[in-house]
Amino acid sequence: MSGQVFPAVVAILFGAVVGLILFVPVVAVSYRRRGRLSIGRVGFWAASLVYFLAIWSYTLLPLPASDDYRCSGAVLSLAPTIDDVVGAFADGSPLTDVRLLQVVFNVLFFVPLGFLIRVVARRGILVGVLAGFVVSLLIETTQLTGVWGIFPCGYRLFDVGDLLTNTLGALVGSVLGLLVPARLRGVEKAADAGAPRPVTRGRRLLGAACDLLGTAVLAGAAGTTVQLFLQYALRRSDLVADGVIADIASGWVPIAVWLAVVLATGRTVGDLCVELRYEGGRFPEPLARALRFVGGIGGYLVLGELGAVGGVLVGLFVLTWIVLLFATPAGRGLPGVLSGRRLADARSVDSDDH
Repeated sequence: MSGQVFPAVVAILFGAVVGLILFVPVVAVSYRRRGRLSIGRVGFWAASLVYFLAIWSYTLLPLPASDDYRCSGAVLSLAPTIDDVVGAFADGSPLTDVRLLQVVFNVLFFVPLGFLIRVVARRGILVGVLAGFVVSLLIETTQLTGVWGIFPCGYRLFDVGDLLTNTLGALVGSVLGLLVPARLRGVEKAADAGAPRPVTRGRRLLGAACDLLGTAVLAGAAGTTVQLFLQYALRRSDLVADGVIADIASGWVPIAVWLAVVLATGRTVGDLCVELRYEGGRFPEPLARALRFVGGIGGYLVLGELGAVGGVLVGLFVLTWIVLLFATPAGRGLPGVLSGRRLADARSVDSDDH
C-alpha cells in the first residue's frame, strides 16, 4: 500500500471505530442542542472526525520499521516549493505534474480546518489562519523531532513550504466559510430544542441502536479492564489466558448498568438519548420499569448469556421485537406490550414528569 493511501485507510478505519464509540453521546447531545438528529449533521461530524484523524495519520504514518533508517533533514527555504510550481507550469503539464499536485494537496489538506474554525467555532478569518499555522507548525515540528524524541531523529522532512501551503489552505477554508449562512454557524442550542416532536419508529430504532452500541462499548471496556487488572494487579496470566472472568464481566456489567438506569429513570440509555419515555399503564411503577427492561435491551442481553440455547432465543426475541415495532401504535413495540405502557416524547407536557 502506497505511503499516501495507507494513512488515509488508517484514518477511515480509526474514524469508524471512534465514531461508533462516540455515537451515543453525539445522539444525546444533538437531541438536547437541536431537538433531533439529522443525517446531514451525522455526516458532517463523521467527516470532521475522519479529517482530524487524517491529520494525525499523515503526520506520523507510516512509522519506521526499525531504528535503522536515514534521518530526514529540514528545508528552511521556500525556494523548492516555488521551483516545483514554476517547473510544473514550465513543463506544460501542470494538471498531471506530481510536484504541483503535492503542493495543491498540502493546500487542500488544511481547507477543512479553516472551514471548521469559521463555521463551527464561529471565529474570524485571522483566527482560522493562525490555527492553520499553529497546527501545521506542530506537525512539522513533530516530524523534525522524531515524534518528540520517541525516534532517534526525524523520519519525515520538516519543510517550511508545507508550513506555507497548509496555512494558505486554512485561509481558503476560512474564506469559504463565509458562504455558510450565519444562522447555520456555531453549535448554539436551537430555540425549539425543547419542543416535543412526533414519536416515530425511526426514532425508536435510533434509541435501540444507542442501547446496542452503548452496551457493546461498555462490554468491551469491562472485559478489557478486568484483563488489565488480572495481568498487572494480580499477576494472574493464567486467568488472562483463560478469559472466563473477562467474559463474565463483559456480559453482565452492561446488564447491571442498564437495569440500574431503567429502574432509576424508567428509561434505557437509548430512550434518554432520543428523549422518549414509556408512561401510563396498569402496573406499579417498579414492575412496569422492569418489564420495559425485559422487553428491550435487557431481554436481548440476558438471552445472549444463555449459551447455544440463548442464540436461538435471541433470534426469536429480535424477530418478535421487530414485528411488534411495526405492528403497535407509534412503535411502542415489545417493551410497551409487556409493560402495558404507551410511548411518548419525554419533552411533552403530557409526560409523567410534568
